[in-house]
Amino acid sequence: MRESIAIISDIHGNSVALEAVLKDIAARKIQSIVNLGDSLFGPIDPLGTAKHLMNNTNIVNIMGNCDQILLDKESNSATYKFVSPMINNEIENWIRTFKDTWVFEDILFCHGSPFHNDKYLLEEVNEMGVVSYKNPNQIAAELEEVPQQFLFCGHSHVFKTFYLSNGKLIINSGSVGLPAYHDDEPFPHVMESFSPYAEYVIAYKTAEKNWSIEHVMIHYDWEKASSIAEANGREDYAFALRTGRALVR
Repeated sequence: MRESIAIISDIHGNSVALEAVLKDIAARKIQSIVNLGDSLFGPIDPLGTAKHLMNNTNIVNIMGNCDQILLDKESNSATYKFVSPMINNEIENWIRTFKDTWVFEDILFCHGSPFHNDKYLLEEVNEMGVVSYKNPNQIAAELEEVPQQFLFCGHSHVFKTFYLSNGKLIINSGSVGLPAYHDDEPFPHVMESFSPYAEYVIAYKTAEKNWSIEHVMIHYDWEKASSIAEANGREDYAFALRTGRALVR
């Protein structure tokens, strides 16, 4: 069997989506999983999500910006106030084991960028809140000191593959559990996948010792996940889960 790695990211406490993705990964007999972070930060099922991830010894966990927020003593975030009371010592200690980045052969795994877990690697946002992809030459310059040829990231929740002129391949794995959101930093903007499917990526080692990339979109019961978010007072999450679009009032 050829070597393969499943890359998941941005679960955001959506255990319903995570279960479907892990089931698909198991059906493909993939043993190695890298989780790029932002695992529990969401109003659906943080504890169920933690249980799935903590019980799977095949998963390497990367520290996302929202994972890091859960280690803070306080935050004004409504999601933080929902999730934080559920974080016991065992879960907190587990989160503290997350890696800033992880390297395997010629692959670097990170949440946002290799340097900051709260910064987009492929996208940029202007003062008007317009999101666009960076010029590939700009990305190549930013990654000049990164020796790995393949980089996997998350954070923006929108899957994409960028091939750069210097031979580097940048893959955003998309989001398992939250296909759209609104954010105020660095300027108010939305990120939208326009699909309710759970997304992840598979990297396959080829006979030529290179890596082939497969973006995977998994159908799951997003109506169930959306209803839970709604019951927990989060219409924004509920709308995003059903539509893949961000609710902006």
